[in-house]
Amino acid sequence: MPYRKCEFRAGECYHLYNRGHNYGDIFFERENQLYFLRLVGRYLIPGVLDVVAYCLMPNHYHLLVRLRADDLSPAMQRLGLAYTKAVNKRYERAGALFQGPFQAVHVDRDEYLLHLSRYIHLNPVIAELVGQPEDWEFSSYREYLGLRPGRLPKPELVLAQLGSVDAYREFVESYVNGDEQPVSGLVLEAI
Repeated sequence: MPYRKCEFRAGECYHLYNRGHNYGDIFFERENQLYFLRLVGRYLIPGVLDVVAYCLMPNHYHLLVRLRADDLSPAMQRLGLAYTKAVNKRYERAGALFQGPFQAVHVDRDEYLLHLSRYIHLNPVIAELVGQPEDWEFSSYREYLGLRPGRLPKPELVLAQLGSVDAYREFVESYVNGDEQPVSGLVLEAI
């Protein structure tokens, strides 16, 4: 198993992400994203972590999580293998789907957590796939705003920092409207 710079500790938050092999897509149709989220529910939620925020893009994913257990890597490996096998079978393809093992960054400050959640929710806007973050179906932003019931994300950790859903929406939209907060500093390895 490759050496990981990031040590996983229960109770801590992490940004987990991965992209497609050779920058290729990992989600080819809507059902793929739905299936991936079901796998997150199957392999990660029970006993391993709480999802704080997420966004599934055509060629990569972002998961902002708080660990409940220290043993994240085996669960992430099961998730990646299950998803890759299903995609390979469905599209009659073979080989790697992901660039490599998932990447992880420790989220060590509340301010970082807040800005990272905004970056994750703005990913489809920055990529010019939609005009507003609530227009992207495969992120947790709609749950944050109460526009869709959801069992996957637990936004309380982020929303508590700003005090209300309206304050969070204003925080996110302030960047869309040109605020120069440090979202650009969160771009990781040109995903």
